[in-house]
Amino acid sequence: MIRFLLRFLGIWLMAGGFVALVLDGVRSIASAELVATPLGVTWLATHEESLAAFQQWIGDRLPVGTWDLVIAPILQAPLFLVLAVIGLMLMLLGRPRAG
Repeated sequence: MIRFLLRFLGIWLMAGGFVALVLDGVRSIASAELVATPLGVTWLATHEESLAAFQQWIGDRLPVGTWDLVIAPILQAPLFLVLAVIGLMLMLLGRPRAG
């Protein structure tokens, strides 16, 4: 059952990544330059309070500098790439056993 849920969530994240890629492609065509929406911008636009709470949570529980060295580069990565990578990892974790 857990494998099914991991695959199901992975497929949905991969689909979300594809939608984000299509939206970035449309924006790129419209502006005649490459546009890739970062994860942080999307998170800030959808729910600003949760991003601030996450930053506070990281600051309280992890060593100083974790935000700048680990989390900030992830938030600057393109949304489609982050969703696709997480979705792929979940799909690989949920794959059926061989043999």
